[in-house]
Amino acid sequence: MRLVFQIFILINITTFGQFNSNFNTLVWADEFSGNGMIDTSKWHHQTLLPNGSSWWNGEQQHYTNSITNSYQNNGLLSIVARKEVFTDQGVTKNYTSARLNSKFAFTYGRVEVRAKLPSGAGTWPAIWTLGKNITENGGYWYSSHGTTNWPACGEIDIMEHWGHNPNYIQSALHNTFSSGNTINHGGIMATDVANNFHLYAMEWTADEIKFSVDSVVFYVYNPQPKNIANWPYDQDQYLLLNIAMGSSWFSIDPFFSSSKMEIDYVRIYQEPITGINENINQLSIFPNPYRNNIHFIFNSKYSFQSGKLISILGEHIANFNSIRDLNNFSWSSLNTGHYFLNLENSISYRTYKIVKL
Repeated sequence: MRLVFQIFILINITTFGQFNSNFNTLVWADEFSGNGMIDTSKWHHQTLLPNGSSWWNGEQQHYTNSITNSYQNNGLLSIVARKEVFTDQGVTKNYTSARLNSKFAFTYGRVEVRAKLPSGAGTWPAIWTLGKNITENGGYWYSSHGTTNWPACGEIDIMEHWGHNPNYIQSALHNTFSSGNTINHGGIMATDVANNFHLYAMEWTADEIKFSVDSVVFYVYNPQPKNIANWPYDQDQYLLLNIAMGSSWFSIDPFFSSSKMEIDYVRIYQEPITGINENINQLSIFPNPYRNNIHFIFNSKYSFQSGKLISILGEHIANFNSIRDLNNFSWSSLNTGHYFLNLENSISYRTYKIVKL
């Protein structure tokens, strides 16, 4: 049955349409240019056993914050599943791995992750998202936004792979309409995923969610009519990267000492935000995204009357009355994330998105 389904998907790839060219503004990224521990300003290690004794799906690993399970080096993030006896939270497991939550959440956009996957029966790597409102103890967003149980929060699986089924890539959606062994999924055969990097991507709009490998779209989710059960995807989701070991639907065969998922980069793009009136002349902002220093230059002698800097959560951070105020502001002190700069005068306004890496 799976083989027939895969052939159908490959034959019908061209019917799914083109990518959204409006997703051209980079709003969050990690190029993994550091060495050693992951960038904790961008990622949270999720290690707490959610039910007190195990992870869901009969997973056999502990997730740790150890550098042996997750680290960056030579421009790559490595998430490593290891065969080792490890006791944590009063529970002993025979495997360790890592599960990372992004400290960035978003609604609509394009996610790109260039990755090379682990090998070996029992490995279950995933690149996926969960609703920021999920009530999962130990998750990064739980204490500040947790209001909704899984699967009502919505889950988007950008890439799943199982070591016992080499080179088969699946994408799936979990929600209250269909969860667990969901019917909302599509798959594609890729080439030598354990030894070659591939680009795993998802495009999410208010109308549909597209999944692709190396820019080949193989599954589109677009339920009709949309309702709260099949489309909880109108609120913020955050990104997760992990390797699980085993599950409740297949047994673990003998597994060698370690296997890793290597990630070259993670990039999230969205549409640029502009005001409804273009009378305010274009402002040049560079670099954007920025790390420490950022500069603002108007292309003419335009003088705005007022400006505000707003966080993604709607927090009012600063006021500006001139271009000098913009350039003198302590931009390096902002936390990693994206912000909105609103500029206006008596006849017009414009909104710019600014990204701190």
